[in-house]
Amino acid sequence: MRFSAILVAAGSGVRAGGGQPKQWRPLAGRPVAWWSVRALLDAGCEDLVVVVAEDGHAMAAQALSGLVGWRTVTGGATRTQSVANGLAALAPASEVIMVHDAARPLLTPDHVRRLLDALETADGAAPALPVADTLKRAVDGVVVDTPSRDGLFRIQTPQAFRAEILRRAYDQATDSATDDAALVEAIGGRMVLIPGDPRLLKLTYPEDFDMAERMVSTPRVLRVGQGLDAHRWGPGDAVWLCGVRIDHAQTLVGHSDADAGLHAITDALLGALALGDIGDHFPPSDPRWRGASSDIFLRHALDLATEKGARLINVDVTLICEQPRIKPHRDAMRERIADILGVAISQVSVKATTTEGMGFTGRGEGLAAQAIVAVEVPAY
Repeated sequence: MRFSAILVAAGSGVRAGGGQPKQWRPLAGRPVAWWSVRALLDAGCEDLVVVVAEDGHAMAAQALSGLVGWRTVTGGATRTQSVANGLAALAPASEVIMVHDAARPLLTPDHVRRLLDALETADGAAPALPVADTLKRAVDGVVVDTPSRDGLFRIQTPQAFRAEILRRAYDQATDSATDDAALVEAIGGRMVLIPGDPRLLKLTYPEDFDMAERMVSTPRVLRVGQGLDAHRWGPGDAVWLCGVRIDHAQTLVGHSDADAGLHAITDALLGALALGDIGDHFPPSDPRWRGASSDIFLRHALDLATEKGARLINVDVTLICEQPRIKPHRDAMRERIADILGVAISQVSVKATTTEGMGFTGRGEGLAAQAIVAVEVPAY
C-alpha cells in the first residue's frame, strides 16, 4: 500500500535538555530525526514532509544530509497547526497518510507495514501499549482518586489514516489535540489499535536519551541466507513470479501457486536466521496450502525475523529460465517484493538469466530461482 508521511519536528524539546531541540540532538551518532526519516523512506514512503520550526530548516538540512526523498515545511504554534501545515504540503493524490513524532526515533519499516495492514478495515490505526501501572489522580501532590486502568492504552506514533478522512478531520477541527486519532474520532472515524512497541518510546526527559542510546547501540551482526527453488512447467495460461502474474502459454506446477521467486526468498530469509526451510513451516502435505499465494509464506518468514529483532538489508533474486521474458516485469516484481517485506525498492534486486539451452531450464522443462538475503540481527 502506497503512503505519504508527515514527520512532526517543530517543537522546542526543552525538557529533554542538551541545549538544543531534541529532534536535532545526536543519538548513536545521528540526529534524532534522522532515524525516523530513514525508517519511513526505507518503508517506501513516497512523499515525506518534515515539519520544522521557522528557524529549523537549516538544521534539518544539515541533520538529514545524505537522505533523499524528504522536504521541509514550517510548522505552527501548536502540534495540530503543524500537522495541518504538513497536510497542506502533501500531494493531493496521497491515499494514505502517516503522522509521526520525530521524538520517537526507533521506528522500523515493520511498524509501518503493520499499520498499513490495519487500514484494510479501518479509517485510522495507531500503535498502543496497555497501561500496566496503577493510576493515581492527585491535586497538589495529594491523591484524590485511583482510576481503573481497565481498557486504557498509551498511544504511540506513527498513526496511519486514510487521507480523505484525515484531511476532513483537520478541516473540521476546532480545538488543538495531542494526537491525530482524536480528531478522526471526533468526526466518527473508525480507529483501531495495533500492538505497540516499547522501542517506540518518546524522548521527553534526559534519561530517555540514555535508554534510547542503549537500545540502538546493541551490538549487531550481519547474517546471510540463500534459497533455491524450482518448479516444472505444466498446462496453463499464466505464471506467478515474484508476486506478479504474467500471462504465459504454460504455468508452473506446485502445491501452492508455485511462485519460485518468492519461495527462494522465503528460504533465504529463513536460512539467514537458521529457522529451517519453507517445507518445515508450510508442509506440502497440508491441504491448507494448496494453491496458496506465496506472499503468505514470505510474510511469515518476515514475522519470524522481526521477532528476533532482525532488520532486512537487501534481497537479490535470480530467475533462471528460457521463458517468459523477465525484464518487462522486473520493476513490478521489485515493487511487489518491497511491498511484502516493507522495505524500499532500492533494497530489492531481481535478475534473470538462461542456461544457454543446457539442463532442465534450458530444455524448457521448468524454471528455477535463486535468492540471497542479508539481515542485521542482535549479536546476542
